[in-house]
Amino acid sequence: MNSPLLGFIPEPISLPLDKILPSHKVQEGMVETRKFKQILSSIEEIGLIEPLTVGKAVRPGDLHILLDGHIRMLALQKLCFNVAPCLVATDDENYTYNNRLNRLSSIQEHLMIRRAVDRGVPKERLAKALNVDITSIVKKMNLLDGVCKEAAELLKEQHFSANLGAVLRKMRPTRQIECVELMVAANNMTVAYAQALIAATPKEMLVDEKKPKKLAGLTPEQADKMEQEMSNVFGQFKLFEQSYGQDVLNLVLAKGFLAKLLGNENIRRYLGRHQQGMLAEFERIVQTVSLEK
Repeated sequence: MNSPLLGFIPEPISLPLDKILPSHKVQEGMVETRKFKQILSSIEEIGLIEPLTVGKAVRPGDLHILLDGHIRMLALQKLCFNVAPCLVATDDENYTYNNRLNRLSSIQEHLMIRRAVDRGVPKERLAKALNVDITSIVKKMNLLDGVCKEAAELLKEQHFSANLGAVLRKMRPTRQIECVELMVAANNMTVAYAQALIAATPKEMLVDEKKPKKLAGLTPEQADKMEQEMSNVFGQFKLFEQSYGQDVLNLVLAKGFLAKLLGNENIRRYLGRHQQGMLAEFERIVQTVSLEK
C-alpha cells in the first residue's frame, strides 16, 4: 500500500519576513482586538508555537505566498522579529487553512493549563502568555472540579465559559447530565441558561438541597411551574432522542419514494387534476434540501 503524499515539507524552515508575501490584508482594527493581544503576549512570553504556512518560492525574488498565519506574522512584525519558522506547502491547490482548523474546546484548554501547572509553570506566567487575568487561569484550572465524568464527556467538544463549572457543581451528578444534555441539544452553552436550569431544579437534586436565589422577576409559583415544565421537556426530549434516528431514516425513504412517484408523468397529471393540494405537498417534500427545515 502506497503511503499518502504530504501536502507540506515536514520540517519547518526559517524565512525572513520580507520574503513572505501576505495573500490578503488583515482586517482594520485587528491590533486592538483581544485575540491579537493574546497572540502578541504569547509570542513575547514563550515564542511562536505554530509555524506560519507558506507556498513554494516564486521567482523573481524567491518570495513565498503566506497561506496561513497572517495575524501571527503581524504580531511578529510588531515585536520586531526579522525571521519566522515556516512550513512550506507542496500542493498548488487553493486551500483556506483556517477553515479546516479545529479550535481548542474549553475542556482541552483546561487540561493543557492543568498539565502546564503540574509541570511547574507558574500561573502568573500562563496568565501573561494568554493575556488574561490570573483569576481566569484559576477558573479554567478548576473547570471540572465537582462535575461528574459523564457530564464532562458530553462537554468535551463544546466551547463555554469557565464560570459554567461553578453552576454545574451545585447540582447532583444525575441532574448535571440532564442539564448538559439539554444545553447541548439547544446549542446554548451560556451561564445564563445554566442558571435558568438550576432555578428549575428540584432541591433534592441540588448538592446542598438548598434552592439558589430566584431569578429576578420570578415568583415562587412561576419557579415551581418552570420546574414542572422543564421536567416535561426533558422527558419529551429523551423520547424524541430514542426515535430520532429511525424517524430520519423513514423520512429519507419517503422522500426518495415520492421523488420517484412524481417522476411518473401519468401520476403527476392525475394528481394535478384531482388532488392539487396533495401534489403541492409532495413537491414541497421532494424539494426539501434538509430534513431539518
